[in-house]
Amino acid sequence: MTSSPNVIHSEALKELEARVRDLEATAQRTGQNLDASITPLRDEVRRLREASGPPSRWERVQLARAPGRPTALDYVDRLCTGFTELHGDRRYGDDPALIGGPARWMGVPVMLLLQQKGRDTKTKIKRRFGSANPEGYRKAVRLMDLAEKFGLPVVALVDTQGAYPGLEAEERGQGWAIAESIRRMLNLRVPVVCTVIGEGGSGGALAVGVGNRVLIQENAWYSVISPEGAASIIWKDASKAPLAAEALKLTAPDLLELGLVEEVISEPTGGAHLNMDEAAAAVGEAIRRHLTELMTQSPQELKAGRAARFRRLGAFREE
Repeated sequence: MTSSPNVIHSEALKELEARVRDLEATAQRTGQNLDASITPLRDEVRRLREASGPPSRWERVQLARAPGRPTALDYVDRLCTGFTELHGDRRYGDDPALIGGPARWMGVPVMLLLQQKGRDTKTKIKRRFGSANPEGYRKAVRLMDLAEKFGLPVVALVDTQGAYPGLEAEERGQGWAIAESIRRMLNLRVPVVCTVIGEGGSGGALAVGVGNRVLIQENAWYSVISPEGAASIIWKDASKAPLAAEALKLTAPDLLELGLVEEVISEPTGGAHLNMDEAAAAVGEAIRRHLTELMTQSPQELKAGRAARFRRLGAFREE
């Protein structure tokens, strides 16, 4: 039995992308300039991507999880100056999965809220793959209070499969902490721009996703539940996640069509992980543009507009 052209393309893409990631890691580790080797491989990845057509919903979910995809701190490193991380919720402790503090976003003073997954195995475990405990969301509320006190717009970068589901999180009031974060963000009197840069899962993402503008990268996803979680509930089989992804309509084009996001930010062909600098430039410009527009509004207009935006979501018509 011979393989289909799509399967061959998929296998070739995976091999090429793995080689690009390995070379980038080597360049970063050794300080060597390997652009002469990396650039042709990136061009070949683009060619294969264009030949295979637009990714399916499940393929976009996989791209959102691709090894080497830019994390929140990767964007901060490329787009911000003067970032000062603030720690702790003043109640229990610090949470490395949800970090933030004041910075200048392409020259604009802001308060950052960042869901940080980690880059390698060690940091991913430390940051629990971006899944915050209650103290993370309480820290976010503390930073929102500071943003309002000093008149700083809030920029949130969303990237989590969901809030941490451990017993200790429930014991410390996970649901309440998420609800408090949503309430506080809804009532802010400063501009709020939220951007889904990878995965946007459930209340863990929504807790820092209540913006005047909600943006999403082209290959990110945003949903009430992950495809695996939905498949486990509906079919009792997580392997049916691709079917669930189709039903959930959780990708950027779906969300734009449904009016759940204001803008889809283009990524380099093949995904943001193949050209981090190009991806960062697109994210930076989109957020800067929306901040500039929102900063012309009064505190009352910002608060009322945010509330009106979320009241419109989920509207339907009976026939």
